[in-house]
Amino acid sequence: MSGFNNVLAIGASRNIGYHSALRLLRLGSSVTFLLRNPSIFDGNAEVAPFIESGKAILVKGDAMKQDEIKSAWDTASEHGPIDVIIFTVGGTPSFSLKRGVFITPDNLVTQCLLNLLCTIPSDLSPKLIAVTSLGVTHDSHKHVPTLLKPLYTYGLAAPHRDKVGAERVIAHCTGRSWNANADGEPAENVIGANWKEREGLPKAGALRNVMVVRPALLTDGDCKSDSADEPAYRLSEGDISGWTVSRKDVAHFIVDAVSKRWNEFGDKTMTIAY
Repeated sequence: MSGFNNVLAIGASRNIGYHSALRLLRLGSSVTFLLRNPSIFDGNAEVAPFIESGKAILVKGDAMKQDEIKSAWDTASEHGPIDVIIFTVGGTPSFSLKRGVFITPDNLVTQCLLNLLCTIPSDLSPKLIAVTSLGVTHDSHKHVPTLLKPLYTYGLAAPHRDKVGAERVIAHCTGRSWNANADGEPAENVIGANWKEREGLPKAGALRNVMVVRPALLTDGDCKSDSADEPAYRLSEGDISGWTVSRKDVAHFIVDAVSKRWNEFGDKTMTIAY
């Protein structure tokens, strides 16, 4: 392990968060999972050895409820100072012709992130990785391949409005610039009224060690980087044009960044694509 051993994972029951947590467990970390339904890991042969060894700790709770995130912080802290937070919240997508792809509730990601940030213990400064998406802001959308723009514009509009809210919160807390014209402003029903005054939210510019990851269109393919001499994906601070990237390769990057290359990627917004 390189410099950390205690991880809090929010939204890691599946997909990028799950694959990232599994990699971290295999590197020797303890990982506390906040799960609405801990039974999701029943019969999971990959996670079972770590549950049995006490390295994987399952906390039942809902990140939409601030007191339950606070409980996850408390449980994770029993295993030492929390070094890393993996935030990959995303609900089960639904589809309708009228709304396209949508998540219920519409503000899931933003509100879960606010709950997380409002409960960070004052004596900690963990590395925080938050996953959003390529195309989430107005400027980022310009880098989406032309043939995919209808999907991003109509099909993914609702989840992206939520992720804009999450990025806006991060920009405020870290002091990063935010241009309403270039980046967009989240709707009040997503971010909430008077959100900057929420109790416990880090003051403007006070939060450090936050990396935002914007993946291209996600696939369930294998991790190409595991079988290559170099990472199979491209990276850019800000935005790059790209078609797809697998969830497992995004997890590969996240773990590589937090374990070996944080000085290079921490406190930045990184886009990842093949």
